[in-house]
Amino acid sequence: MYDVRLLIDDQDLAASTAATFQRRNPVTGEVASVAAAATVADADRAANSAAAAFPAWSSTSPTQRRAMLNKAANILDRRAGEFADAAMMETGATRMWILFNCKLAANVLREAASMTTQVGGEVIPSDHEGAISLSVRQPAGVCVGIAPWNAPVILGVRAIAMPLACGNTVILKASELCPKTHQLIGDVLREAGLPKGVVNVLSNAPEDAGAVVEALIAHPAVRRVNFTGSTRVGRLIAETCARHLKRCLLELGGKAPLIVLDDADLDEAVKAAAFGAFMNQGQICMSTERLIVLDSVADEFARRFKAKVATLKAGDPRQGNTALGAVVNAGAVERISQLVTDAVEKGASVLTGGDSDGAIMAPTVLDHVTRSMNIFHEESFGPCVSIVRVADLDEAVTVANDTEYGLSAAVFSQNIARAMEVARRIESGICHINGPTVADEPQVPFGGVKSSGYGRFGGKAAIDEFTDLRWITLQTAPGHYPI
Repeated sequence: MYDVRLLIDDQDLAASTAATFQRRNPVTGEVASVAAAATVADADRAANSAAAAFPAWSSTSPTQRRAMLNKAANILDRRAGEFADAAMMETGATRMWILFNCKLAANVLREAASMTTQVGGEVIPSDHEGAISLSVRQPAGVCVGIAPWNAPVILGVRAIAMPLACGNTVILKASELCPKTHQLIGDVLREAGLPKGVVNVLSNAPEDAGAVVEALIAHPAVRRVNFTGSTRVGRLIAETCARHLKRCLLELGGKAPLIVLDDADLDEAVKAAAFGAFMNQGQICMSTERLIVLDSVADEFARRFKAKVATLKAGDPRQGNTALGAVVNAGAVERISQLVTDAVEKGASVLTGGDSDGAIMAPTVLDHVTRSMNIFHEESFGPCVSIVRVADLDEAVTVANDTEYGLSAAVFSQNIARAMEVARRIESGICHINGPTVADEPQVPFGGVKSSGYGRFGGKAAIDEFTDLRWITLQTAPGHYPI
């Protein structure tokens, strides 16, 4: 069992009321962590700490910031086993998934380190004689990052890495489902030598989340908010930010389509579909939720896909002998099972899977799914994928876009020009040709459209999110004025 404290002003602290909450292992039910339950007062204290640290940190040279972020990446690599132990206990994920999280998160830190010297501007031609006109990017202030549990290390690090690189101070609001895992991120950055108050980490009881988040957003020193999570909660955060005129970056839900055209390499499509649908039990924002397959190849694709999925087993991740671990809780299994039942009652068939034991759910494939079924529209966020059969390319695109979401997508075809046409027509922030819907790299502009959010994490695109763009002029000749 882990004891989780708040990280405020470089100190490990209990909540101001000494209150705690428990996170239980989704497989065994045992207490995985007992975490400090931050209050509104603790949120204000963290924001005050970050605000006090901002002037010095924002003046730190790019080289110094780069060195500390690179050091943090190396420490994260070294401590990956600690992250894996904690996240397996708290989320039921496999060790493989968390170690991959650590590898990518370390590279997110390295990419952020490389961006410290890219926070630039430009000289703008001026019509005024003797005037030098500049656009200049400067750190925004205190940034709040609100991270989820499903890819806990990647998304926890992503929430604060680029803000730090740009010269901001940060508060990481940990997920209630993995407080220890997110606390470790703060430990890593503290070990890397980031000064007091630059990084703060808050954990809170689930019932206090709304009040704590609103207090953070309302604090005068907080200038940016980023959130990764559900569309429902993202809308609430956006509304709160709007009331306080705070800019936010939102990466929300998805219903990712993978289109299989009639000239696709079916074996490659099957491999990508299985990975995209079932990696981390389908609990990834980019997870493949819909397999949109042309009628002419649908039977053969379904046959091969069923055979592939039958080789994927789910089990207790502590045993280390299955590709899939647990769903985050038994309630999620119940919700997914209801979607499956509804689909079957309306004419879908279960090709494989559908059974569960507590939080362990077998990978499930539904065929002949139509838009009359709830699962056609709702994000399952679990180990369940739907095959939707279509007549032609135009119908495939129509079905792919028949969703409120628009995060990731994929299309399989051996005709690249044809695939590019489809990719351009799909309404998503991300689209992969002949690759899975699940893919991420630290340097790419990552984000969605429609109800999948707005703004972009990653690379130079993120500099715009976490800096203020200012116009500064320098007059070098006498001015001439009409009065």
